[in-house]
Amino acid sequence: MPSPATRSIRLHPRLKYTHGHLGIAASLELPFRFASGSLPIRSPTGMAAVWKWKPAVLLLLLVMTRPPAAEAGGANATAPCPLDLGYVATLPWDRAPCEPPVANGTACCMTLLSVLGVGLASRLRATGRFRLPSAGASAACLRAFSAALAAPPLSLPASLVPGCFPVQSQFAISPDYCAGVTTAAEYVAVAGNASVAGLNASCGADVASMSLCNRCLAAGIDASARLTAAAGNGSKSQNCFYLTVLYAAGISSSAGPDSPVTAACALGLALSTPSPTTSSPTSSSASHTNIAVAATIPIASLLLVSLVALLVWRNRREHTKGRSIQISEERRSRPRPNTGSVMFDICELSKATGGFAERNLIGRGGFGVVYRGVLADGTVVAVKKMLEPDVEGGDEEFTNEVEIISLLRHRNLVPLRGCCIADDDPDEGKQMFLVYDYMPKGSLDQYIFEDGQGRRRPALSWAQRRTILLDVARGLEYLHYGVKPGIYHRDIKATNILLDADMRARVADFGLARRSREGQSHLTTRVAGTHGYLSPEYALYGQLTEKSDVYSFGVLVLEVMSGRRALDLSDPSGVVLITDWAWTHAKAGRPGDVLAQALRKEPSTSVAAMERYVLVGILCAHVTVAFRPSMPEALRMLEGDMDVPDLPDRPQPFGQRIAFDEGETNFSASSILSGGGGPLVDFGDMLR
Repeated sequence: MPSPATRSIRLHPRLKYTHGHLGIAASLELPFRFASGSLPIRSPTGMAAVWKWKPAVLLLLLVMTRPPAAEAGGANATAPCPLDLGYVATLPWDRAPCEPPVANGTACCMTLLSVLGVGLASRLRATGRFRLPSAGASAACLRAFSAALAAPPLSLPASLVPGCFPVQSQFAISPDYCAGVTTAAEYVAVAGNASVAGLNASCGADVASMSLCNRCLAAGIDASARLTAAAGNGSKSQNCFYLTVLYAAGISSSAGPDSPVTAACALGLALSTPSPTTSSPTSSSASHTNIAVAATIPIASLLLVSLVALLVWRNRREHTKGRSIQISEERRSRPRPNTGSVMFDICELSKATGGFAERNLIGRGGFGVVYRGVLADGTVVAVKKMLEPDVEGGDEEFTNEVEIISLLRHRNLVPLRGCCIADDDPDEGKQMFLVYDYMPKGSLDQYIFEDGQGRRRPALSWAQRRTILLDVARGLEYLHYGVKPGIYHRDIKATNILLDADMRARVADFGLARRSREGQSHLTTRVAGTHGYLSPEYALYGQLTEKSDVYSFGVLVLEVMSGRRALDLSDPSGVVLITDWAWTHAKAGRPGDVLAQALRKEPSTSVAAMERYVLVGILCAHVTVAFRPSMPEALRMLEGDMDVPDLPDRPQPFGQRIAFDEGETNFSASSILSGGGGPLVDFGDMLR
């Protein structure tokens, strides 16, 4: 089935950086600087197989936040570089993005980061240790890397490395990483023997073809999911996929990371020559082009974004306090002109919430804590205190976003009343708050999942679940198509679906929302959202379209219909993702097996409708973007006004143990990843 035509993409010269996945949140807009001027954003061209990317798409992976500990090694300025960089001149990597004149600095920096990733993976292979031992070693390696690039036969400009890597401690290791993993042995202990065995089996041999590379990357995502679960909801989880990529290239691969095939598949390095390992000249060229061109330089993406994170952190340390929006002398809340938002005073919010008392705490997530409050006029509100208030765009950037969001009015959206910015408390520092209408029935997750004490509110009936899902679909349809430009939520999940007094659903938490541009997809340097709900293309590459929200909505539908969480490590079958679990039942002709026990007690006349919801959820959460419906189409399917198409084939669920006829049991990785390049996902046409 051919992929639909893609849309061309033009990107703003500045990248949105949002720091927070189940951790602290701050929306930061930073220009990348290379020599003089901002870097435009462009990706490798072309995609193989079902990946039909338009030129000018930059695919960014999960962000690596750089911990303050990396600064500690700065004193060791004379440390030697532990990397053998001889491969830089001999590995057949595509040097075109970095050859003078450098038309696209970002593409060059990503290429160099991918090249350096080969050395980092090689060190892991030799020593069992991730990254570099100190900031001094990091600085030494950057100097050596610059010298290797400038020397013949490469003869690239000496300004490339300083321009791409201005923070010399960029590559220093810290224990504040994914689940505290710093060595290969720790990786195995945390990821689990079975998961690592699957990674070794899938990535250990030849990965020259698309299908073989697919298996390798699928196993990598499964291992990363287990690391993420072990890391919990802290910032350490952000680096899990990055460590998995290094492990696959440095440890699992029998050929080693300096093999062109391994570099292209596992490290995403675009190569300049075909792979010699394929059987014929034609197939070799095509296969290797798939790998080299489709590869989106994941290591480069990660390291480049980690540079941004570190720069942000350092700027925040040096940033002086006192940048607050002027509050009126009367210290009262006041409406903002020409908007529906109100600038609240910190004293008013403190009084409303009883001094932000624990008894008024009604929610806690990665981006903030939420309190119930009562304003002076008796209005009940929900006050969200943002956990990371520093915003690169300043207070004006924050209030501008509040203005945009507060103007949205729809019965299935939680209204935003206003905000508050304060930095006059020397103990608290700068604080930012969002003030929403209060939803008395709480969040949807309280009705479909048990809490930490095994408690759950009364089970929802089929009619209630149906109404809730339709409400959410209508809210998302409005965000995508009811406003111009459309808005992508980016964090659709059960805890962000609130219920009003009539048990009608409202989509909440627009602190993550991002406006789109006509005919564009949104590329973000910081993936914001929740594991299990994130679409693969967004989780791995920062590729954001309305179909990213559609994927999250599909996961939500499956959760509501099954009562199972998006990620479930307790399933005896070994299937982690709810999407894979539901897919298995549906393709076996048993969509009814997905239904929660409470729904199986509903009248038989409702079974067909409930199964239709399951199928719509699976379709919305399809790994191939082109197969996902738009929100209006999904809504029509749920309402029964549009037939649900046959489920398109998708790769085998990864992370599942498969028993063969011979009784052999293998830890199988699915081919959810496409194109031979790596790491990349078999999403078809990302942009519809």
